[in-house]
Amino acid sequence: MDSSDPSISFNSEGLCDYCQNFDTQIKPNWHTDAQGLAELAALSERIKSQGQGKDFDCIIGLSGGLDSSYTAYIAKEKMGLRPLLFHVDAGWNTDQAVGNIEKLVDGLGLDLYTEVINWEEMKALQLSFLKSQIADQDLPQDAAFFSALYKFARKHRIKYVITGGNFSTECCREPEEWGGYPGIDKTLFNDIHKQFGKRKLKSFPLLDIFTYKVLYQKFLGMKVVKPLNLVPYIKQDAEAKLEQLFGWKKFQHKHHESRFTRFYEDYWMPRKFGYEKRRAHFSSLIMTGQMTREVALERISKPEMDEQFLKSEFEYVANKLGLSVDELQQIFDGQNKTYRDYKNKRFLIGIGSRVMSALGLERRLFR
Repeated sequence: MDSSDPSISFNSEGLCDYCQNFDTQIKPNWHTDAQGLAELAALSERIKSQGQGKDFDCIIGLSGGLDSSYTAYIAKEKMGLRPLLFHVDAGWNTDQAVGNIEKLVDGLGLDLYTEVINWEEMKALQLSFLKSQIADQDLPQDAAFFSALYKFARKHRIKYVITGGNFSTECCREPEEWGGYPGIDKTLFNDIHKQFGKRKLKSFPLLDIFTYKVLYQKFLGMKVVKPLNLVPYIKQDAEAKLEQLFGWKKFQHKHHESRFTRFYEDYWMPRKFGYEKRRAHFSSLIMTGQMTREVALERISKPEMDEQFLKSEFEYVANKLGLSVDELQQIFDGQNKTYRDYKNKRFLIGIGSRVMSALGLERRLFR
């Protein structure tokens, strides 16, 4: 991490606040030994008990990426659960992601439900966000994924939502300036789409953060759990295990299961805004002992994908969104803005984040 995070700070020993937070908040409360396995067993029993008599005792959002794929493996093979695998097709799946999902479904013998987002609405919302010029260009996809998952779980009375969130590969959370807006803010979505959108979102599953964090979880009893924090989870070992068991194929980098996210993180974000999300991704692996700083600096000294590939992806994204290459380039060249230029409830979300941190429900550094 560097000063492209405008709020980064260092102590007298030269340790940044991410490393300090890892040492004081995450590491002492992260147990993947016998204590973690005991907690995992107890969690498994609770989920099984409350799922008796139902077709499924939990639900897992599956993208085809490593975290969600390994979570499905742990849930079925190590926890003995009966999860429903839930995939949201927002129109940007890579062939590799689709192949990985198929291999996991077949190999684990689980059922898969796929919710396909109305492409015209998805496209309209993504165009609105691009024209808004903010850095948070993956918010529409994230909103589709998590909103659809939570709504489905609530509708079908599935109490336990199992996610691939984890400390091992995600202990360093990117700052919100880098597109790390903390949650689904309907106020922000509605204002941006009102200003730039040309199509009403009649079926798009937009669920506000306070609905799923407060109503669903605190009042209606939905539980969101992260079993990867209770088992040894080393990225390379997990990739090798999934490949060995199911023929699952690893990606070149995190989030490459989505063609848009890959383009956004590898091209749009670093070249338009100067933010390199790989810094946060690699920092997580450095802090957890899975990568050296020297290797990370070497990787980050050049783009993850070659220039010709990135150029072709620019053309692909433009065409898929119904734009000419020149029109997408004009948006790219436009004046950068932030979420602060639009109506939002970031202040209230911030209060919620601080409360969760104070209660020990969130250990990562949020800002």
